[in-house]
Amino acid sequence: MNYAMWIRRNGFILGLILAVVLAFLFPGPGSRTGFLHPELVNNVGIAAILFLQGLSLAFEKLKNGAGNWRLHVIVQSFTFIVFPIVGIFLFITVPLIWPAEPAGIRQGLLYLCVLPSTISTSVVLTAVAQGNVAGALFNAALSNIIGVVLTPLLVHELMKTTGQSAPLGPLMLKIMLLTLLPFFIGMSLRRFVRKWVEHHKAWIARISNTVIVFIVYSAFCDSFAEKIWQQHGAAMTAKLFLCVSLLFTGMSLLIYWTCRALRLNREDRITAYFCSVKKTLAMGVPLAVLIFGSRSDVPLILLPLMFYHPLQIFINGLLANHWRNEVDVAA
Repeated sequence: MNYAMWIRRNGFILGLILAVVLAFLFPGPGSRTGFLHPELVNNVGIAAILFLQGLSLAFEKLKNGAGNWRLHVIVQSFTFIVFPIVGIFLFITVPLIWPAEPAGIRQGLLYLCVLPSTISTSVVLTAVAQGNVAGALFNAALSNIIGVVLTPLLVHELMKTTGQSAPLGPLMLKIMLLTLLPFFIGMSLRRFVRKWVEHHKAWIARISNTVIVFIVYSAFCDSFAEKIWQQHGAAMTAKLFLCVSLLFTGMSLLIYWTCRALRLNREDRITAYFCSVKKTLAMGVPLAVLIFGSRSDVPLILLPLMFYHPLQIFINGLLANHWRNEVDVAA
């Protein structure tokens, strides 16, 4: 086995694991009162991530996928209607079968379900499986643009009953300034630096991933400093992983069989599946920091997403290769 290649391919996930380990060993620097000033760095980092996403988004390629309205309706309906309904179901039923479950976990499952899709991996996996790449790019980008506004609104409305939602007006203003504004600035500048961006895509991805790893580190620093994990133990983590696995499996089957029932062609079916079932960690972590603010249980809220992310990459990677092999065999 080529270990160097394996480390490169899984560097982001390994970085997330390292961030949690460092937070456990050295929680002081990244805590709210730490010398790294995480609140300031996180805000600047969030703006940088969205600026780089806008800079990297090939807007000229979106036009090719814009006309397939049937595909768009399916993807966006699963992302912002079906998934949130499932999230509400989990929010209500999980405490009934898991009475000792922390409130942050229940809110984290709901938060996971209202997030938009990924951009890069949805497009890459669709390309590997020989699906409709233009449709994947259009839907993934549209999902993230809608999600910047709709995800906080859904979280605010669905979590009103907990009494822990922040005032909506200041929250939305902060999100607009730190996400949509730098995103559209990046998009508008792309035409001037397109060749440079295409040549340095790998470094742009590394910068974004490094910022996300730092945000995860600072979030977990607060939880370790305040001894949140000692209150729940390893059993909670195992139960949550099982719950997230069942959520992923159930939604995967529902999306796949819905696309079959609607008689989508093979390329659109693959695109609809990858764009509908995936949830973005790149957008999810920064939005969680903005939405849930300085709550000490933010790591608990992020934990379902951090389990879902590697699971979706691993399983969907296998599926993409399987569907590509089907085409190769047929040819």
